[in-house]
Amino acid sequence: MEADVYLGDCLEILTKVPENSVDLVYLDPPFFTGNTQKLTTRDRTQRFQFSDVWRSTNEYAQFLHPRLCEMKRVLNSTGSIFLHCDRNASHIARFLLDNVFGEEMFSSEIIWQYRRWSSGERRLLRAHQNILFYTKSQEYKFNTMFVPYSPATNVDQILQKRARDEYNKSIYAIDENGEAVFNGNKKGVPLGDVWDIPYLNPKAKERVGYPTQKPILLLEKIIRLVTDENDLVLDPFCGSGTTLIAARLLNRRCIGIDNSPDAIRITQERLRSPSSSRSCLMEEGRGAYENTDKYALAHLSGLDIIPVQRNSGIDAFIKCDAANGTVPIRVQKPNEPLGQAALALYTASKTKHPSLMILVSTQQEMELASTVSIPGMIVVDSASKVITRAVKDALIGVRSKR
Repeated sequence: MEADVYLGDCLEILTKVPENSVDLVYLDPPFFTGNTQKLTTRDRTQRFQFSDVWRSTNEYAQFLHPRLCEMKRVLNSTGSIFLHCDRNASHIARFLLDNVFGEEMFSSEIIWQYRRWSSGERRLLRAHQNILFYTKSQEYKFNTMFVPYSPATNVDQILQKRARDEYNKSIYAIDENGEAVFNGNKKGVPLGDVWDIPYLNPKAKERVGYPTQKPILLLEKIIRLVTDENDLVLDPFCGSGTTLIAARLLNRRCIGIDNSPDAIRITQERLRSPSSSRSCLMEEGRGAYENTDKYALAHLSGLDIIPVQRNSGIDAFIKCDAANGTVPIRVQKPNEPLGQAALALYTASKTKHPSLMILVSTQQEMELASTVSIPGMIVVDSASKVITRAVKDALIGVRSKR
């Protein structure tokens, strides 16, 4: 598919784009953060940056307004515009879009939510960004998308046809035999305005080291929603070219503009072999990652702990005032030698500078705790092991008295 990439100010270059020729405009402009955005490539050989410093909200608005006017001009009557922003600029962007496109052309405010590492800031963790969705007219193109029903949904009820009773109340329809009337197969729930898409982690294959790079999965969803194959997608602040990559992968034509030579170079390099990363989280759901050891957690019930995911050596960390480190804990698994369990805990913990390591012994007939001698590790018997032994000893005492 055709992809045109231009170096320069989008205000100037947009004047050369024909009127009513674009089907989708996606823009991820500076967010009015007041910072210079910087990031280094994974191999540390290059550093990319761009300025997001403005003297006032008025200066930022004066920058964005004429560019939005040009974007409206090039957008066709069935087209849409998606403006990506965050809490710093969402109020400004909403005001400008209302002014340029009209309040009545506001369609949705999409919340892109994601999980991020915690921070030491004294406020709620920022875990979402906003995408404002406006249209050129009321005749805009829209491809309805569906997502699976919630696990809590009574799907059997959804599959039953509805009717109205004599009081005009909604009831389940029944046939002449009193049987429920089937309402046909359902596609799922129409896509909502909160999208749970993973943030690009530092090790993602598609990450190129450009500041504010967005995941291809996010752009693919936007493009699928309001365009068809061969439609024209425009990104006037294309950065590392993610929009163009997504458009090419979905067989759309695309135009990218940026005033950074580095951004244009990266975009052109990526367009030579466009590809997207596979997201196990999107394909399998968050539940697939909840693989804590249920056996181990059962033995740790009652303790104030933080369960650990995807770690074969540590089952949890104990919440406590460990000034100089952590307190990892591991439960001996069925038929696992105690020494092997101890080695697994030690290996997984040594880089975490633990104050103490706790190993829970669960097996009755295996080696004694005294056989484990690792500095900083304490071996304790599980409650079930203690109770089983106590019952056994008590029964032996009863028999000896007979």
